[in-house]
Amino acid sequence: MTTLIAAFAVALGLALIVAGMLSRVRDRQRQLAEILELPYGERDVRVEGVTENLSPLVEGTIQAAGRVVTQFDQKGAMAAALERARIPFRPGEFVLVALAGSLGLAALLLALSGTWFFAVLGAAIGPLIASIVVKQRIARRRKAFEAALPDALALIASSLSAGHTFLRAIQMMCEEAPPPLSEEFSRLVSETRLGDPVVDALDRMAKRLQIRDLDWVVQAIRIQQTVGGRLADLLHTLADFIRAREEVRREVAVLTAEGRISAWVLTAMAPFMLFAINFVSPDYMKPMYSGMGLVVLIGTALMVAFGSFIIFRMTKIEV
Repeated sequence: MTTLIAAFAVALGLALIVAGMLSRVRDRQRQLAEILELPYGERDVRVEGVTENLSPLVEGTIQAAGRVVTQFDQKGAMAAALERARIPFRPGEFVLVALAGSLGLAALLLALSGTWFFAVLGAAIGPLIASIVVKQRIARRRKAFEAALPDALALIASSLSAGHTFLRAIQMMCEEAPPPLSEEFSRLVSETRLGDPVVDALDRMAKRLQIRDLDWVVQAIRIQQTVGGRLADLLHTLADFIRAREEVRREVAVLTAEGRISAWVLTAMAPFMLFAINFVSPDYMKPMYSGMGLVVLIGTALMVAFGSFIIFRMTKIEV
């Protein structure tokens, strides 16, 4: 009982640390946004509102973690993924949070099962869970962006037909569109205010989001600027085309829903049964944690992972 309470205390403490870091980052972003929205000279900018106030130990730890990430990730894939997922962490901060979550999960599983095998398993799958969370946030934002893109293009085309410029039409669309569409196009508008051409900013946004429909929009706009023509008619055509692709994409998602659910159920069934039997009758599972039993568990885990990979690949259809 004492071990269980200690494990819950460790997990709760790590959760509070993570929550504190998230709250600090969001407060800093909110203060910075409030400062940037004020007219020039309305009030002095406090340095504390836009800078971090971390202890030297915490800042040194974050910098050390960032240097380790830089050595193993020289192309900046983690930083790009965090940016696409809109997670307000630097790579070093995210690594520390993932490490803290892994340790908390390992302590909790050790307390519940009383077996070192589950503690090692929890520490191993902690980084995997963190990676899945980032990928899920990216996929969710991509789906929301793709669903809202046809209406946004139609709105921009209507503004162009009314006589507005392309940049002004994008600004008006940002006022009406929901996130993440409004967030990404607002960033585009900010880049153009700093002197970047609109098409180059669109191209950079397409490369950052990695959405095929947006790539086609950028290419079509580049061709239109080269050969001429009515941009409003072109955007209406693109909106209809992307809307049709979205309908096909939704139909495919419905048809493959059963397979995806089966994959999740079959993948989760084996570890759930292992943990449940170990929790109900620990002595029954003790022979499996040494000798050939451990080999059987590892082989079973590999076969489950391979089967799940096959099922998910079968249900993943690109449209």
